[in-house]
Amino acid sequence: MLRAAVLLAATLLTGAAGPDAPSNRLPRSVLDVIPPEERVTGGPGSFEVWQRACRVAPVGADTRRRLVDVAVQEWAVFGFQTLDLATTETRLLPGGEGDLELVPDALNPPLPQPRLTRRILRLGSSEDEEDTYATVAGYWTATPDGWKVLLRQNAIWREPAGEGRGWLQPWSAAFVSWVMCEGGLGDPDVFARSVAHWEYVDQAVAARQGRAPYAAFVAYDLGERDISPGDLLCNARGETTYRTVADRAAQAGEYAPLHCDLVVKVDPRQAVILTVGGNVLNSVSLSVLKAVQVNGRWTPVAEDELEGARRWFAHLKLRTPDIEADALDHTPTVQSLQGR
Repeated sequence: MLRAAVLLAATLLTGAAGPDAPSNRLPRSVLDVIPPEERVTGGPGSFEVWQRACRVAPVGADTRRRLVDVAVQEWAVFGFQTLDLATTETRLLPGGEGDLELVPDALNPPLPQPRLTRRILRLGSSEDEEDTYATVAGYWTATPDGWKVLLRQNAIWREPAGEGRGWLQPWSAAFVSWVMCEGGLGDPDVFARSVAHWEYVDQAVAARQGRAPYAAFVAYDLGERDISPGDLLCNARGETTYRTVADRAAQAGEYAPLHCDLVVKVDPRQAVILTVGGNVLNSVSLSVLKAVQVNGRWTPVAEDELEGARRWFAHLKLRTPDIEADALDHTPTVQSLQGR
């Protein structure tokens, strides 16, 4: 049974690295991804956008697989931080104590024994570690307004007490935008890359209404369509109380605090859905979500059914054929960990 509050689900790609160091990326001959840090020049206080261009490719089944492959490698780069959000008996509390353990069946095949650390909020690499500054900065370059974020952030780092400060603006939407950019969805009519989740959610809502014919994603209520790796799951945050796509549609075009993660695995046997998201505990993290069947389809449990769960309201379905539910297990990153 999944029961740890926080998990470290895999070892590092290189045995010489310490438990908090980012993993090396796979060779581009194995996974052709341009590292986000190569999209910027300079450093904290002087970052500038070097590359704004995104890949543009036909949207098909290969798109799903590439989105999963790209997101999972970023999870590896940040140290494989994994959160178990599938149980009620343990909740993540800042500064709290808790058991760290490998969940043997959360990933199949199981990954090598991880290096464990007792620093609850520092399992993987964090946004405020020097090795990750350029990576997060690179994510921002995939958004039209990312350069403005870098300007503001540079100003903070140049302040007398600015050294070591984290990112002023949450970068979860920038992470999703970069994954889509590197995944081939570079045309804004296909995916509305943005510094805020609500803009591409609104595009998917418009697609549902027949007003965005080229959009890659269509918004559905949870349980309307099968969830597959490569889809996005979105939840409301703060005071936002959305429960359905219609709730968001009524406020289309208005700012709303949202968060979306990319689905990388659906596991009916364990009744869990695994997602990868950015800026989750200041890192790129994998979340293990408890799932139930709604209309015969597996969907994540919402907060009114599980204390501490997210306020799910939308499933953004990629308009391509589904791929295997255990796509995570077949990614180049996981295969490399298995020595294949």
